[in-house]
Amino acid sequence: RARATTLRMPHGSVQTPVFMPVGTKGSIKGIPSTAMEDEPINCQILLGNTYHLANRPGADVIREMGGLHKFMNYSGNILTDSGGFQMVSLLSLAEISEEGVKFQSPTDGTMLMMTPEESIRTQHKIGSDIIMVLDDVVHSCTPDFERFKEATSRTVRWLDRCIAAHKAGGEEDAKLGIKSGPQHQNIYAIVQGGLDVSPGGLRDQCLAAFMERDHDIPGYAIGGLAGGEDKTDFWKVVDLCCRKLPENKPRYLMGVGYPLDIVICSALGVDQYDCVYPTRTARFGTAFTQNGLLKLKASQYAKDMSPIDESCCCRICKGSSSDGTQAYTRSSLHF
Repeated sequence: RARATTLRMPHGSVQTPVFMPVGTKGSIKGIPSTAMEDEPINCQILLGNTYHLANRPGADVIREMGGLHKFMNYSGNILTDSGGFQMVSLLSLAEISEEGVKFQSPTDGTMLMMTPEESIRTQHKIGSDIIMVLDDVVHSCTPDFERFKEATSRTVRWLDRCIAAHKAGGEEDAKLGIKSGPQHQNIYAIVQGGLDVSPGGLRDQCLAAFMERDHDIPGYAIGGLAGGEDKTDFWKVVDLCCRKLPENKPRYLMGVGYPLDIVICSALGVDQYDCVYPTRTARFGTAFTQNGLLKLKASQYAKDMSPIDESCCCRICKGSSSDGTQAYTRSSLHF
């Protein structure tokens, strides 16, 4: 069921299947935004995170700067996560209720209330091309089935609030000459339901509710995975969702970036992926090459003056005549 498609987006076309690098706070760690658009990276879409950008520097600041594209000096497409994943990653700092999620800032301790409406409004101010609904996220390995039931039904209710806020916010901004809302930003719903793929189970229930709202949903994401669950369970959820989601709309598997997972899930019908894995791994001295992983901190590379990858034409491996950048050697990156 693998497929290759072209997404027509406000900031250019996106060829899928596509891996989307994560720029949580408006930058890809270790790489200038302009370099993301150079060959061979040619990044057509990357991620920002609504919660972290709202926390600092703030959505109003980003809007005053002309939106996240100008703020980070990037001309490609941007997808912003809603802040839902922070219910898992910052669970100890979060209080979840029907109204929304109350977070305590990990930087200064101040409180931030993220409701579905506030999440959408923040993403309008950020100016991203794809905005995600706020969903109720539960760690995939949580043993409490009742919590999954609660989260699945709440995700559907929050979807309705997000769609309404998306329409209303776009109309308000249009009066001010600001481009946001359904005419300018694509909203994605996020399928939840834990690992329950039984007929009529939680994933089926969530998917059925979404199909009733399909006319308001340009794209879909598969959420609540990549939390350490068994791979067979993981692939079963992806398989079920891809079989039941519309053929004519993109499918985004959230938080997945291991090469094997991308290959298998693309075969199942997924179009978009994101993960911190490549950049985080690189920061600890491991490079991805045509021949596999290269662990540059190993002693054998201490005096190796060759580039990371002889076949790669990026500015790190080949240098750049336009700005005088010299190629990096394995030895220089070892230390």
